[in-house]
Amino acid sequence: MPELHIEPLAEPLWPLLNKFYRSHNSPMKAQKGGRLWVARDSEIVAGLCLTQVVGGQFLTGVFVDPAYRGQGLAARLIRQAVAEVDGTVWLLCHPDLEGLYQRIGFSQDTVLPQSLSERLVRYKRNKPMIAMGLQSPE
Repeated sequence: MPELHIEPLAEPLWPLLNKFYRSHNSPMKAQKGGRLWVARDSEIVAGLCLTQVVGGQFLTGVFVDPAYRGQGLAARLIRQAVAEVDGTVWLLCHPDLEGLYQRIGFSQDTVLPQSLSERLVRYKRNKPMIAMGLQSPE
């Protein structure tokens, strides 16, 4: 894999992540108030968002350019982004992605904060979803 730069995205540059999502016809959007992380080659090739919730962070918007998939980039990006997070990192995903997140250390054995629990109920009305969590090292 080429040497990619993984780093937080400065707030004035946030529109670049949304442009990246749109260029791949992804419905994902950078969350205001979150902390955005990207992997760059010459341009953004992967991104994610961490948003503060009670007890930790909510991980959303994980997306890797199809040309860069299958090389462990999502795992590298997530590991670096959550390395200094205090508390739990939660995510909601399609059950098909469970293996990917398990390899990073996420587990379905987690207790969601109420805001995410309510969100999961809403999402499950329209599509299959699971919740996973990753405890920060103590």
